[in-house]
Amino acid sequence: MSSSHMQLDEPSADEPIQRRHLLKFLIPSLIGVLLFLVPFQVGDTINIGMGLMADGLQTLLGSALPAIAVIVLCLSVVATLYVKLVDPSWAKVGVLQEMFHVGSVWLAMRILGAIFALMTYFQFGPEFVTASFTGGVMLNDLAPVLLTFFFFAALLLPFLVEFGFMEFIGSLVRKPFRIIFNLPGRSAIDATASWMGSGTVGVLITTQQYEQGYYNGREAAVIATNFSVVSIAFALLVTSFVDINHLFVQFYFTVVVAGLIAAVIVPRLPPLSRKANDYYEPVGCQLSEKRTAKIGLFRYSLLQATRRAAGAPGPQKLARLALLNVMDIFLALLPLVFAIGTVALILAEFTPLFTWLSYPMVPVLELLRIPEAEAAAPATLVGFADMFLPAVLATNIESELTRFVIACLSLTQLIYMSEIGALLLKSKIPIKLWELVAIFLLRTAITLPIIAFMAHTFFF
Repeated sequence: MSSSHMQLDEPSADEPIQRRHLLKFLIPSLIGVLLFLVPFQVGDTINIGMGLMADGLQTLLGSALPAIAVIVLCLSVVATLYVKLVDPSWAKVGVLQEMFHVGSVWLAMRILGAIFALMTYFQFGPEFVTASFTGGVMLNDLAPVLLTFFFFAALLLPFLVEFGFMEFIGSLVRKPFRIIFNLPGRSAIDATASWMGSGTVGVLITTQQYEQGYYNGREAAVIATNFSVVSIAFALLVTSFVDINHLFVQFYFTVVVAGLIAAVIVPRLPPLSRKANDYYEPVGCQLSEKRTAKIGLFRYSLLQATRRAAGAPGPQKLARLALLNVMDIFLALLPLVFAIGTVALILAEFTPLFTWLSYPMVPVLELLRIPEAEAAAPATLVGFADMFLPAVLATNIESELTRFVIACLSLTQLIYMSEIGALLLKSKIPIKLWELVAIFLLRTAITLPIIAFMAHTFFF
């Protein structure tokens, strides 16, 4: 994924804004905004441009998608093993090296993902893997959505991140971010990218910014665990899955409010508050955040944006970037999601693990006046394994209010191992598994009462 460079030399008050660069910023950014940010009504559903394209592709490929997913997962294993054994020259440096030169744990995950997919597709092996509500959910429900969705997200994301839009927004909201979240202004860009693109995109940008010396360890950990919000498009997917489409605006508003409150509180508590303000060793601190007093904020933001647009990659480089993005998501991320998601579903459906863990949640939910508390309790914790699982468990719940609360909670908990957690543990950001568990529980404790309060007071 692209890194968002901000030039180190600050714009001066008399620096002209070139028309060519302004157009190069405005046109692609506008396309990006229209594709990712503008929700519009189609029939009785709300969607975004990119979501419509994904739906179109899903309709077109239809029943072939699970088979395509199996091929992609097997390809990932074959390519990784080939690189490991043969060590070809094309995989010695850069993105391809990172993609295929992986540790034994990640290799095992890829193999496991492929095995689960093959077993489910051809229906052989133990039933707890191949059942319609474990492997079946991953292969027939989730994989087709992820394939089509990530395909367009990865292809079209450069419109949003490569042409200065994020610099523009980031510069505008620099000051409030410092005051409210105690983070550098440019982290607004990450937050924006997550919110609009996807949480994984946010984590990828955060990792790069940390490795380039723009964030210290504490800031990187805070941003990755508090701002990697799922996109509007994924939120739409969850609402349609739990059948509360008609409440989408209320639902997303609740997620935003609860998420922002958590983002203010969680970083001020351990484990995040105890993180050292150390920059990544090999590069040190590269950040300078000062704005020349003589230049207006809007003009300054515009200059930052047009500078970024001026240096934006050409069509050929953009195509290569998009292709690598798609490959990275399909071959590196999808197998992980599939392996961890299937294991988590097996634990959720065939073992009492999440039910046992969620016993303390029953009285909490009853206290918050949430109907069907016992059925809902496992769904409040199973999100740690995969973000989609609470929605899967919630489909069997009668009460619309309870489904609403669970769907909101699954989006505000943020830390889920099948994607964000896996990415973070894979990155150089200083964060451990037990800290991810602690942050997940903290976020649950903070956002659940807020969501319940908003649901009771305003919407039900």
